[in-house]
Formats: sequence, structure tokens, C-alpha cells
Amino acid sequence: MTGISRRDFVKGAAACAAVFEARAAFANPLGLPIGLQLYSVRDLLPTDYAGTLKQLGAMGYQEVEAAGFFNHSAADVKQAMRDAGLRCVSAHYSLADLQPKLAEILEYARDLGLSYIICSSPMMRDPSRAKGLGWAQSIEAMTVDDWKWNAEQFNAIGAKAQAAGIQFGYHNHFVEFHPKAGGVIPYDVILENTDPKLVTMEMDVGWVVIGGAKPEEYFRKHGKRFTQLHVKQFKLENWKPGEEPISTEMNQGSLDYKKIFAAAAKYASIRHIYVEQEAFPDMPAMEALQVDAKWLKDFSG
Repeated sequence: MTGISRRDFVKGAAACAAVFEARAAFANPLGLPIGLQLYSVRDLLPTDYAGTLKQLGAMGYQEVEAAGFFNHSAADVKQAMRDAGLRCVSAHYSLADLQPKLAEILEYARDLGLSYIICSSPMMRDPSRAKGLGWAQSIEAMTVDDWKWNAEQFNAIGAKAQAAGIQFGYHNHFVEFHPKAGGVIPYDVILENTDPKLVTMEMDVGWVVIGGAKPEEYFRKHGKRFTQLHVKQFKLENWKPGEEPISTEMNQGSLDYKKIFAAAAKYASIRHIYVEQEAFPDMPAMEALQVDAKWLKDFSG
């Protein structure tokens, strides 16, 4: 048997180390890059966009989803992401912005290289009915017909996005799980009245739980509809429905991610996973997001 030279051994060891390092970066329960929803740093990005992204990249985040671009051009955002070692995969928009600006938004998305455009806020068919209401109140006041109308808009937007080479989708909050007359669940209306080829679903696990539903049941019933995932934590020990939940780091809180991830892995088609922390009552944002990144990377159940 021919011996292995020291040079070949060193080269082989280096290659193995590189593979190990790459796998370690994906060492979470779904085997996906570590992602972050940039709403988590909405207070930092306006004052130091490029610097904030670089800090996130240094923490180990690899992919991000935008919640606004703060007047930066697609070229500037692309460069800032590249410098930070990040890939911007997806971006959130309200339906109120998508309807009048869809062509502009799709052009920006193509220039930036986005794979997804996600609607994160529906609207009443007659916006005048929402006058004087807060965001949650206006969504709560939506009727089943409003939700069906939103589904129609999503199908239409999804077709135009698909023609541009971009996948359109919907991101939930908690109001979608509050029953309407006859026990109709708005989220089910969206699922039943949208074309799976045109409208994918991005599940925000935390808001599903706050809405009173179970993420694992939706994965079991509609698994392949879900391609992106938001993970967050809340302290729910003394929480009551209708109250504002207390945000916390991913290594704290009440949500059972062992069960949730197991169902997602078995039934869903998750391609991207994003940490999103709504607020930072216990430590500065960047410290908390470092904790969150480590939790997702090291998660073992």
C-alpha cells in the first residue's frame, strides 16, 4: 500500500476541516443556514446600516430577511450584504404597499437578487373602515369576505411575482387565528383560497402560538405550503390571551421548539429559517441576537 505524503495529509486535513466548519454553520435541526429577520434590528439599521449588518455576519448569521431598506438602493444593499457575508433572501411588505408599487418592488427585488417577496400585513377591502383603528384592531375587524378578498389579491400578486422569477408568500401574526362567525379561522381562509403554486406560506411560530393555535398541527395538515420559518420566544408563564407577550432570547421562554422542529422536519418544506426577536427587555439587542444565533446553531432539542 502506497504511503500518504505529509503534504497530501495536510491538504486532506484542511479539506476535512473546511467541510466540518461548513456543516457546523448549518448545525441546527433543519440543516439550514442561520437566518435573521432584520425587523429585530430596526432601531439600529437607520443609523448604521452597513455596520449593523457586519456585526450580524460576525455573529454567524448567514441569511437575512428585510423589513425595509431605509432608502438604500438595491446596489448599495447588495454591497453591504456582500461585505457582511450575508445573503438577503426575502423581504416583507404590507399589502397596502404592494398594490400600488408592485412593479417597482419587483424590479428592486430582481436587482437585489431576492428569492421571496412576503406580505406581512393584510388589509380591509374598504380601507376607510380601518380609520381610527390601530393595526391589530383593524386586522381583528376584518370579515371573512375581507380575508377572501386578500386571498384573491395574493393570487394576483403571486402570478406577477412568479413571472418576474420571484416567489410570493404570506407571513402570519396572531389575529389570523381568532375565529370569526361560525368558527371560521382567517388563516384557514388564506390557505384554502390561495394557489399553492403562487402563494407560499412563511410561518411565524411565535405568533401562531399567541393566536391560540399549534404550529405542529398546521405543519401536519398543510406541510408543503410552508417554505420559510420565523422562530421567536416569549415568556408565557403568567401571560393571558389579549395581553402583550414578553419577548425573550431563544434559550429562554415557553415555546417547545423540540416538538415544533420535529413536525417541521417531518411534514413541511422549510428552506429558510429566521430568528426574530420582537423586543429586548433583558439585554442589549446585539448581545441578545448573539445568544439567539448560538441557540439556533447549537440546537439539539
